[in-house]
Amino acid sequence: MPKIRINDVGIYYEMIGQGEPVLFIHGLASSSRSWEKQIPLFSQHYRVITFDLRGHGRSDKPLGPYSIEQFAADAIELLRTLDIKSANLVGFSLGGMVGFQMAVEAPEKVKGLVAVNCCPEGSVRSFDDGIDCFKHILLLQLNGTRKMRQCPNRQPLPIPNNGQSRQSVTERLAVRNKLAYASAFRSLMGWSVVNRLHTIACPILLIASDQDYIPVSVKQAYVSKMPRAELAVIGNSGHATPREQVEEFNNVVMEFLSKQSRTTHNSQLRSVR
Repeated sequence: MPKIRINDVGIYYEMIGQGEPVLFIHGLASSSRSWEKQIPLFSQHYRVITFDLRGHGRSDKPLGPYSIEQFAADAIELLRTLDIKSANLVGFSLGGMVGFQMAVEAPEKVKGLVAVNCCPEGSVRSFDDGIDCFKHILLLQLNGTRKMRQCPNRQPLPIPNNGQSRQSVTERLAVRNKLAYASAFRSLMGWSVVNRLHTIACPILLIASDQDYIPVSVKQAYVSKMPRAELAVIGNSGHATPREQVEEFNNVVMEFLSKQSRTTHNSQLRSVR
């Protein structure tokens, strides 16, 4: 499917299936392709929309700076351009943050939000935090999530010092466009909607894995600040839960979406009566 012009940037998107719309939002340094384990199932029941955030995948990669607010504005305009009045959102990591921003900026566009292994504020609060987070993401790309789960304290690990590993990291970043990646990474610094969580009226499902680098207890504290939020914990999983625990993740999300569909249907019946 070709790109469409959104806020003066070419945004790549795909849409498949029929029914209520569900917008999937990928994570940092990833793309819409990361949802390959979800699209076949969910497109049987919903109209699934995936897209690449600016600076990612097949979308344009303009010079930064980028921001969570900007990513959210792109997603909101994408829905408007596709003539979608409102949609359920499923956002992973950075994508979940974008979903939170959409929920506070354009609540009329968000029926419900599934936020996966993320928080409603950036974890990067200082230069040292930024270095640790940057190391973690690079190591995740280099070694994969399995090795991250083997770390007993689940903290970001140092990047290997051998030349081959460094070359591999450089090559991977070059493919993703290093400047765009850095701009997207900086969008995490200082961002927060914590003081607006109480205003989010739509249902929220915060999915947390038991081995993510952000503890479940932290995410539970955020859930308690939202009027219609719940927490689901998926075991034996690191950060990349949609790929690591595909069946359980899909079941949890499908149950949430089905509940929203039933609620909408019942509301329509009551309004007719």
